[in-house]
Amino acid sequence: MAVYDLEEQEKIDDLKAWWAVNGKYVSAAVVIFAVGFIGVQGWRWYQGTQAEKASVLYQAVSQAARANDAVKAKEPATQLAERFSATAYAPRGALLYAKLLYDAGDKTAAKAQLQWVIDHGGEDELKAVARFRLAQILLDEKQYDEALKTLDAKTDEAFAAIYADLKGDILAAVGKTTDARVAYQASLVKLDPKSTYRAFVQAKLDALGGPVSTATGAIAAPGGAAGTAAPSAPAAAAK
Repeated sequence: MAVYDLEEQEKIDDLKAWWAVNGKYVSAAVVIFAVGFIGVQGWRWYQGTQAEKASVLYQAVSQAARANDAVKAKEPATQLAERFSATAYAPRGALLYAKLLYDAGDKTAAKAQLQWVIDHGGEDELKAVARFRLAQILLDEKQYDEALKTLDAKTDEAFAAIYADLKGDILAAVGKTTDARVAYQASLVKLDPKSTYRAFVQAKLDALGGPVSTATGAIAAPGGAAGTAAPSAPAAAAK
């Protein structure tokens, strides 16, 4: 029994000696881990509560949109942008509010909402939708250079067809007929052959004289090789 007590005491003494040297590092590591764990859990909780609050505001904007009530959408849309800009709901709310403002005739405010999405949105797809709609408004206002600049941005392939189509509209509006035809051709190449939208683009191309041969600059017959479309990603946003 005495031998056992002696061995136990030696182990305790060794542990005390080790703790005297390393104890502060172990304590620091435990504190750091605890702080990190609490911080991560706290951040997740914060993000969750932010998203929950933002979802309530987004629902309010959505309900106002269904009722076509821009006035009722103003307060929740403003709060989304000011208090919950980091959430996924904020740019979506801004897009809904922009449409309401445009339909109400307030193009300036609608453009501001769309520009906010471009500047602050975290999702490239939403930014692409905002650019497209902003360019449409600029075209309506005859701000052709600004409209083209707005569309001159790298975007997902799914938006290539509708971007090219809108560029064709802008170029046609300023009298650049050949460039417009090239843009419409580019749109047709990107559109799915079965898309109903394709007939709309084709009609605009034919109205300007048909496809342009990139090899010779001569006008090819509508539906010829120059106008043949290849399957591609569908248009991702409606006008």
